Amino acid sequence: MSDLPEPRPIAEYDNVDRARFLGEIRPLAQPAVLRGRGAGWPVVAAARASDETAVAHLMGFGPTRSVSVIVGDPEIAGRFFYRDDLRALNFTRGQAPLADVLARLLRDRANPAPHAIAVQSEILPELLPGFAEANQIDLPPAPTPPRIWIGNAIRVAPHFDLRENIGVVVAGRRRFTLFPPEQMANLYPGPLELTPAGTPVSMVDLAAPDLERYPRFAAAMASAEAATLAPGDALYIPFHWWHGVDSLDRFNIFVNYWWNEARDDLGDAYDALLYGLYALRHLPADQRAVWRQVFDRYVFATDGDPVAHLPDHAKGVLGPDPDATMLGRMRATVKAIAGKL
Repeated sequence: MSDLPEPRPIAEYDNVDRARFLGEIRPLAQPAVLRGRGAGWPVVAAARASDETAVAHLMGFGPTRSVSVIVGDPEIAGRFFYRDDLRALNFTRGQAPLADVLARLLRDRANPAPHAIAVQSEILPELLPGFAEANQIDLPPAPTPPRIWIGNAIRVAPHFDLRENIGVVVAGRRRFTLFPPEQMANLYPGPLELTPAGTPVSMVDLAAPDLERYPRFAAAMASAEAATLAPGDALYIPFHWWHGVDSLDRFNIFVNYWWNEARDDLGDAYDALLYGLYALRHLPADQRAVWRQVFDRYVFATDGDPVAHLPDHAKGVLGPDPDATMLGRMRATVKAIAGKL
């Protein structure tokens, strides 16, 4: 990326407690490195001793089941992505005992061209009972179950999450490159129907961006922020910020916490996007223009309160705080509509 601007350093904070996180850091809606926030974790101390000690610490909690594993051939050089024709992903999925995966990762450290291997987003209280109690963080709202990510030197394309995120590096180093939500167009998102992990990923290779093919990526890099985290460091990623992740060492462990403080009785916004594509995207242009005005008024309220002229009892689901009964009726209506598809 020599012809591109270097990412700005992500803002860093030391000695962050819950009060400081909620009162000072989170309201900024900006990424934040929380240096040393997980340094007191026993699993981090184990990882600092050796990879083998970290593995022993994990296995000491007695895995309750096998884990989902993704594996890519050595030729992908650790980059989980698409095959060249975009008809399939460049890795396969399977199940394996955690002990076998960990043993393979330790063994492959001596291999100059190993398979790319990753265990992703396993819910820790279900997989390793007692781990969360032994390695705690009080920054996310409770209850927010931690998830574990384990692998070798892999690269994850920039993508966004539908939740806020705090992650703690346990073993190995990780390089995070973040982009604000408004840079979506400049990141050239890939297909919606086929994604490595649920939401679209950027088609741009951060290690070798092709500016002839993706010229607007230069604008995205002008807004990028980055940081390299060591064991014990944590990172806060606000809602919908795009983030690419490079695991820099041959053995890596990461623990994260996802949460979304939107009402849990609302529908899924990403589902609404997909239905919107189905129902609106291919309408005649004049109809799309009208529906955009309707959505701007009723959904996004770009011209103020769309029902300010109505008495409160008549505002229904468009009121400022619809009750459970109103939302239940909307849910029933949506289910009835879905039944017609």
